[in-house]
Amino acid sequence: MAGAVLELTDMNFSSEVLNAKTPAVVDMWAAWCGPCRLIAPVLEELAGTYQGKMTFGKLNVDDYPQMAAQHRIMNIPTLLVFKGGQEI
Repeated sequence: MAGAVLELTDMNFSSEVLNAKTPAVVDMWAAWCGPCRLIAPVLEELAGTYQGKMTFGKLNVDDYPQMAAQHRIMNIPTLLVFKGGQEI
């Protein structure tokens, strides 16, 4: 069962990830990235499986380069896991 993967921006990152009541997985991706497109269905499946237990989101590094730099993203796809507002 596929679930909803949130579209993250610099405006909603704090509320959806850092202040989330559940652990959050963030996919740092870009539209031109082939491997990013390959893992998207897997993340959707996990979002459905763990609905209510984990938050899944994706942030386009081309649209929000400052967020990518803030999290020291050097390559994509990169998956980050957050719990209690902290990257773990």
